Amino acid sequence: MDYTQLGRSGLSVSRLVLGTMNFGTETSEHDSHTIMNRAHEHGINFFDTANVYGEGRTEQIIGRWFATGGGRRDRTVLATKLYLPTGAWPNDSRLSALHIRRACDASLQRMGTDHIDVYQMHHIDRSTPWEEIWEAFSVLRQQGKVLYFGSSNFAGWHLAQAQEAARARHMLGLVAEQSIYNLMNRWAELEVLPAARHYGLGLIPWSPLHGGVLGGVLRKQTEGGASRGDSGRSAHTLAKHRETIEAYEKMCAGIGEDPADVGLAWLLAQDGVTGPIIGPRTVEQLDGSLRALAITLDEGTLARLDKLFPPPGPNGAKPAPEAYAW
Repeated sequence: MDYTQLGRSGLSVSRLVLGTMNFGTETSEHDSHTIMNRAHEHGINFFDTANVYGEGRTEQIIGRWFATGGGRRDRTVLATKLYLPTGAWPNDSRLSALHIRRACDASLQRMGTDHIDVYQMHHIDRSTPWEEIWEAFSVLRQQGKVLYFGSSNFAGWHLAQAQEAARARHMLGLVAEQSIYNLMNRWAELEVLPAARHYGLGLIPWSPLHGGVLGGVLRKQTEGGASRGDSGRSAHTLAKHRETIEAYEKMCAGIGEDPADVGLAWLLAQDGVTGPIIGPRTVEQLDGSLRALAITLDEGTLARLDKLFPPPGPNGAKPAPEAYAW
């Protein structure tokens, strides 16, 4: 396993992040434990979850896995999130000081641990001032309940707001941003990725295969296998971009690599990316993801991918604002 530092922090994390959203919903508790054990066997030490996954069951499954001992908690860099509603009452969501305190304590209880390594805001809260948020977070850090803080689904200027507010309080601020980013959705390159680089945040892409569309969906359909690209938003994306996906899968076959591995390898090659979140439903899917770490995409292949999946904006090869301003 390859490791890198999480943003400008001294924290070493694996370049693949184990996403746990399927635990307790798509994947049984027994199989979830097996996946986490295998992740450690592969050297994956960075686990990502959220307090709303499985309505809290996912954190409980992780907690019961920690409770089996064997140094599992000590070997894991544990990241979870707060913001989305966990109940029907007014203070059961967002980032008020009250909800931050309650949400953190509840996550700690569900996971049976005394601290969260990376506590992430699941969304920007436009109604709570940054002074309140950082004061509440500083209390958690002083209490030893949280070591680092991160964000998710922030715009570039939200990252700037957060970091400047933290700087005014002489705090480290954010160390990571978790954003949707993949070959089909490259909007993060315009503002989010440059802001993350400027402030020393590691970027953690979620949906690295765009809901399975970049995971060899057409080949799987031909072979009669199930695929996430067969339904919902993924099916709509596939219908709209079928020719592009066909060309992508053909290109991957030409270089002898699986489309899913190429999609992950492309993200790993991007400056500022810490590691994509992989969300395996089975051990086999987890094992298969490791191939991406061994792939080095040459300049010719990267250029072909840029042609298939152009950077965003009418002048997307340029940085913002030139990418869209002229």
